[in-house]
Amino acid sequence: MSERSEASTRVSVDVPFGRLLTAMATAFHEDGSVDLEATARIATHLVDHGNDGVVVSGTTGESPTTSVAEDGEILRAVQDAVGDRAMVVAGVGTNATAHSVELARQAEKVGVDGVLLVSPYYNKPGQVGLRHHFSAVAEATDLPVMLYDVPGRTATTIELETYEAMRRYDHVTSVKDATGLLPRAAELVDMGYAVYSGDDVATLGYLAYGGVGLVSVVGHAAGDQLSAMLDAWVRGDHAEALRIHTSLVPAFDAVMGVPNYGATTAKAALELLGVLDNRRVRGPLVALDDDEVAALRTGLAAAGLI
Repeated sequence: MSERSEASTRVSVDVPFGRLLTAMATAFHEDGSVDLEATARIATHLVDHGNDGVVVSGTTGESPTTSVAEDGEILRAVQDAVGDRAMVVAGVGTNATAHSVELARQAEKVGVDGVLLVSPYYNKPGQVGLRHHFSAVAEATDLPVMLYDVPGRTATTIELETYEAMRRYDHVTSVKDATGLLPRAAELVDMGYAVYSGDDVATLGYLAYGGVGLVSVVGHAAGDQLSAMLDAWVRGDHAEALRIHTSLVPAFDAVMGVPNYGATTAKAALELLGVLDNRRVRGPLVALDDDEVAALRTGLAAAGLI
């Protein structure tokens, strides 16, 4: 059996992208340009440590600061590095419909497995605008689409009627839900969506309401542990899943529980683990300072990750 076939044992119609994906960071050179070699190294690290797939050029990948050309280069580097043994999903969500359509078409040309489509941020379209935006992207590509609902970043919630309307596209298959509205996940499942938790600490709650997995940030440091937690839940060993979750709470808090989280904490964690030799980010983000790195180290150590 090939490596990709082995990885695909966790992928099915009901679990279209596997159980665990990490929204991966993008590495940069000292001059601010994209470090493709180091970015591919991040992808390889993730797939070597429990991830069924990676999401490229999402918010954690600092997509608001990268160009279309850079997104294409990043996507090709990751596809070349791990595309033969893991799912590769391209983040194509922006606050301009034409831009998202361009990114979706580019992703299809690269040959990845799907796209992640977040609600447009800042300009706060209503539900009619969301349906127009999502439909335009869905009609621009045959790739499976995962919608992404994260009101804390977009200031907009995808309402159930919009999800219902998007079911007319067979390839709009799944949802990354970071709303915290856990009971609503069951309604999305009833509509036919595969629901992924978009918040590491809430994963068990989403699973309890019928979710299938997690799109993680903490997976940069805890992929093996999160994969084991998901496997325990699926086989019915909920006590073991809870035990693993509880052991990871210090890491959840350290990575996600500070204002300057996401790309900054993910890259600092990768630096602590020796995957990267720096923690550079692009403005307006600012790399963690030494005190913040020390706090991150403490949290990861308390979770047994370093």
